[in-house]
Amino acid sequence: MSDIMTPIPFGKLMDWIIKEHKTGSVFGVKRPFIADKKNTATIFGRSLETPFGPAAGPHTQLTQNIVASYVAGSRFFELKTVQKLDGEDLPVSKPCIRAEDECYNCEWSTELYVPQAYDEYVKAWFACKVLAKEYGLGSMDGFQFNMSVGYDLEGIQTEKIDRFIEGMKDASGAPIFTECRQWLLDNLDRFENLTRDDVEGISPEVCNCITLSTLHGCPPQEIERIAKYLIEKKQVHTFIKCNPTLLGYDYARRLMDEMGYDYVAFGDFHFKDDLQYEDAVPMLKRLQALADEKGLEFGVKITNTFPVDVKQNELPSEEMYMSGKSLYALSLSVALKLADDFDGKLRISYSGGADYFNIEKIVDAGIWPVTMATTMLKPGGYQRLEQIGRLFAAKKAPVFESVDAAKVRTLVEGAKTDRHHVKAVKPLPSRKINRPVPLADCFIAPCQEGCPIHQDITQYLQLAGEGKYEEALKVILNKNPLPFITGTICAHNCMSKCTRNFYETPVNIRRTKLESAEGGYEAVMEDFKAPAVSSDKKAAVVGGGPAGLAAAFFLARGGMKVTVFEKEAKMGGVVRNVIPAFRIPDSAIDRDVKIIEAMGAELVNGKEIQSIETLKKEYDYVVLALGASQPGELRLEAGEPVNALEFLAEFKATDGKAKLGKNVAVIGGGNTAMDTARAAKRNAGVEKVSLVYRRTRRYMPADEEELAMALEDGVEFAELLSPVRQENGVLYCKKMVLGDLDASGRRGVAETDKIIEVPADTVIAAVGEKVPSGFYEANGIALDSRKRPQVNPDTLETSIRGVYAAGDGLFGPATVVEGIRDGRKAAEAILGKGLAEDLFKLSDEKTIADRKGNLAEEDVTETDSSRCLSCSSYCENCMEVCPNRANIALAVYGMEKHQIIHVDYMCNECGNCRSFCPWDSAPYMDKFTLFANEADMADSANQGFTVLNVHSGACRVRLLGNEFAYQSGTADERVPEKIAKIIETVICDYSYLIL
Repeated sequence: MSDIMTPIPFGKLMDWIIKEHKTGSVFGVKRPFIADKKNTATIFGRSLETPFGPAAGPHTQLTQNIVASYVAGSRFFELKTVQKLDGEDLPVSKPCIRAEDECYNCEWSTELYVPQAYDEYVKAWFACKVLAKEYGLGSMDGFQFNMSVGYDLEGIQTEKIDRFIEGMKDASGAPIFTECRQWLLDNLDRFENLTRDDVEGISPEVCNCITLSTLHGCPPQEIERIAKYLIEKKQVHTFIKCNPTLLGYDYARRLMDEMGYDYVAFGDFHFKDDLQYEDAVPMLKRLQALADEKGLEFGVKITNTFPVDVKQNELPSEEMYMSGKSLYALSLSVALKLADDFDGKLRISYSGGADYFNIEKIVDAGIWPVTMATTMLKPGGYQRLEQIGRLFAAKKAPVFESVDAAKVRTLVEGAKTDRHHVKAVKPLPSRKINRPVPLADCFIAPCQEGCPIHQDITQYLQLAGEGKYEEALKVILNKNPLPFITGTICAHNCMSKCTRNFYETPVNIRRTKLESAEGGYEAVMEDFKAPAVSSDKKAAVVGGGPAGLAAAFFLARGGMKVTVFEKEAKMGGVVRNVIPAFRIPDSAIDRDVKIIEAMGAELVNGKEIQSIETLKKEYDYVVLALGASQPGELRLEAGEPVNALEFLAEFKATDGKAKLGKNVAVIGGGNTAMDTARAAKRNAGVEKVSLVYRRTRRYMPADEEELAMALEDGVEFAELLSPVRQENGVLYCKKMVLGDLDASGRRGVAETDKIIEVPADTVIAAVGEKVPSGFYEANGIALDSRKRPQVNPDTLETSIRGVYAAGDGLFGPATVVEGIRDGRKAAEAILGKGLAEDLFKLSDEKTIADRKGNLAEEDVTETDSSRCLSCSSYCENCMEVCPNRANIALAVYGMEKHQIIHVDYMCNECGNCRSFCPWDSAPYMDKFTLFANEADMADSANQGFTVLNVHSGACRVRLLGNEFAYQSGTADERVPEKIAKIIETVICDYSYLIL
């Protein structure tokens, strides 16, 4: 497909806006911001209803982008940079944006030709003024456009750029100005509030201010010459973009490392080659004096993006520009230096990681207007601006007096530990599902897809949010017989997949599960009736841990008589006997055990099974849920480590009075190691616990939550150490060093000759347990090369007919919920039928739409379901994150969910939708695509269609590699019913999409 965007004619855009508005949105923005016309700031001699808007980037390149931003609340628009190099002459590698966490890009100015960009900005000028009046969004003069030009004086003085600047200052002679004005006058009957006087009163003075953007390495003399030219010759208010390189390499590197961005690679080249701070200060003072003399406003724009190296194939370039959360502290540090040295009198406009959580404090420090890009590139998109608008609607408009250096200093220091800006200890896991996106019905909930048992999460979250805990618990029990255990200690892969991670923090699904279990338990148990036994077969389950209990639950539900044999005194397995009580109380386990009993399973404690053959004489089927009971081995040159599971069992049995000494070293980096270290820290007589691991904590396999709890408990992390021997209360370790990052993001590790001493009266090895291969061998079960039972992956049946393996005893230590998955799989194989159904109810559209774009941290005083975005009902990530609005959600008659189509002519292949689509796909390449014409269709490999005649419904369609003529509304076996409905819907209800 081509990455060249096709600008939409003004009349077509207005037709789109008018028709879409009737359905409750404008370019996908469903909650418009209504400004207070009386509460306005002033800058550049003009009014400004809110002190923020989109930065010069992907959100100010096309008219529809600017309009969407305006509707959502923006009133200051830094238009995308124009320069002498434009259109096809401008090399931009694609994809060019990566915004999953901190953001990277490798594009820098408009991809349109400069005259095209000019037309887009004038069209947007008219459109925003019209919407202000027609839809009551604010004053027609309540917003401002700000030109961004670059990158050298020669280029800015070219006829092309000079014409652009003069045309923005006065557009009255421009054909596009006349076209827009005339279309509005000719179509006044389509508006209810817009009058002829309003249209004729639209000023041609689109812009009276410029932000100067210069390339890295531009000398101070050149920067000053350009600024003087803009002030003296062009007579415009002028801001100069400053780079974080003003801070010096050492400061920037130290700050990035301190905040967890040690993996972000950059050298000192730009710091030496760019404008130096000692040159910047006198230059800015001279320019300030010149602007004052000319009666113009002058300031700096902080910051330009920060150049870093491409190390992991993030983007198809050698260098890329970093922005977003990681740029915040750097940008504010530049502001702080300038505020100090100019006594706050130098005006500062800001961009660099601003969002809902910090923008109010930035403006309060005297720094405004503020422009943003990264926050709008994430799910919620433009709609995030409306929440920010509400922040400023509730307070008095800012007036610039000075930049408060003390407040800026507080922001810089706070950013160093603010979890919205520091890098998480553990890299964010991929939220992708290992399947391609379907052409239709693509809405799914990543949380459910990430859950091993595919729990109906959005359904029970919805019920819990309504206070219907009994109903919520019934939904949970449909697939999960252990709601108290999983509600307490589940590894919650669902939360790692939650779309809310792209907002702030995931919905606390695990807590909501526990709340549902606690709130609905008594009512559910009171009405609980065990199903009648309908099978003449019997099953035995060996092992009363999560996998065994789950197998028993589902077998009993399916009508089979089942008995569970557990060698310990109580059911629960590792959860009961090993996991410390500070993690999960026995009462929670007891309640889950009662659920299994209520289902009709017979539970036998204190009985160890040795012979499968003996068991099969009485039972038709056997499920082996033995757990990973064979200790992992760690060999030292001297000293004998204690096994972690053995210690945890002793810790629990002795109520924390195991004999360990004062100093304990725990070797390992998994979740069991964290439990072990935390338990050792609580053990009587222990003063210091060191967690020894050969890499850094970033590369530990433990969940981030587990790492955080260990740190909170006072466990000391002894990173980059490989244990060698233990002697005389000391663990001797070799110092390790990390190597370079590989393509996967993992760093190699190598030994050094340096020896580090770690105090250790006791060494505990938490290096992974193994399956009980001896038991399997003794009972004639075939094992694989790793001494694990060979099973049919679809049924978990072993080499012995009628004998199944499940849980940790199958593949090794795993999670509770994976044990439940295995237990149900074995039960379904035995019974030959499914034992749980997928439950789905479409969420209320307005309720979910009102949550989109709103950043909100978890409130522990109430059920967290109010933050759920109900992705299985309304995902639409690709639509929200597309700056150009090139992905559209259609309401298709007869189809329960919206359908996504991709609009080819609006797309520049930035790739942002790929980052946030939950499928292993890029919507701009893989969704059903609308093409503007046959030529564009021929230039693409996408499956899709073009409308040849909107009145007759004649189309050209490409599906499954075949291209053919198609008549909308007629039956054609080559076009599936859902695709036919999508095509017909576009023609009938969304004709404004057809150019």
